[in-house]
Amino acid sequence: MKFTVGIAMNPLDQLPALAKTAEGCGFSSIALPDSLFFMEKQSTDYPYTPDGSRMWNEETPWVDPLIAAAAMGAVTSKIEFYTQVLKLGSRNPVLLARQVGSVANLTGNRFGFGVGIGWAPEEFEWCGVPYAKRGARVDEMIEVIKLILGGGMVEYHGTFYDFDRLQMSPAPTKPVPFYVGGHTDVALRRAARVGDGWTSAMIKFDDLVQVIARLRELREEYGRAELPYEIQTVCIDRFGKEGYAELAEAGVTDTIVVPWIFDGIGFDGPLEAKQDSMRKFADQYID
Repeated sequence: MKFTVGIAMNPLDQLPALAKTAEGCGFSSIALPDSLFFMEKQSTDYPYTPDGSRMWNEETPWVDPLIAAAAMGAVTSKIEFYTQVLKLGSRNPVLLARQVGSVANLTGNRFGFGVGIGWAPEEFEWCGVPYAKRGARVDEMIEVIKLILGGGMVEYHGTFYDFDRLQMSPAPTKPVPFYVGGHTDVALRRAARVGDGWTSAMIKFDDLVQVIARLRELREEYGRAELPYEIQTVCIDRFGKEGYAELAEAGVTDTIVVPWIFDGIGFDGPLEAKQDSMRKFADQYID
């Protein structure tokens, strides 16, 4: 099982150094979060906290994850990066294809595209995209982005997106893996049908075991059971050697951790303390 460092809500000037330290410690990847803006009033609950509140405020730092991947890729040579997850619903897939292809090329194919729909109506509507029919629209977006990233002259004629023959060069020299997020059955179906893996939000172990079993069923149903598949997870009740062994036994291939949290260091803590926590975590758990 691989270990990935989650860098959500950290000061932006720390990110390059955190990436270099993570690479030196043997972490496999950096997980890149996505948030477009903080709306003062939210019209719907945040789906991954018990009371529907957000875990951040209007002053919490965020960066575009694709720009962050390019910046951190420039100061590293081995560690990989993936969005966890980028909210597709409020974006344009043709523009995204150019951005994703650029990051993949600039990092030497060290980028994976973790995608979700997005939970907030404001992020859709204030970016000029309807909230209605968002699931069907995202399905087309994934098709469009994969098509363009595959290289060559392509065209697409769908319900939501329609364009004649175009080509973006250079295409990535290797396929960009797509990791699909979401905990609903619709999301799991999407992950099984078109994803190279599934990526979780915060989840308890017992729920995670059920999700992994469901994904196996769905991948069988779609005839994709024999293909390589990543299970990336943020498990909130399994830690330490025994806990990580349980995750690996359950089928998790990549667990996302924030090492400094285990040492009581906050997101706004000093860089040196976070680096020390990563080194200590690696000594304890990374072979």
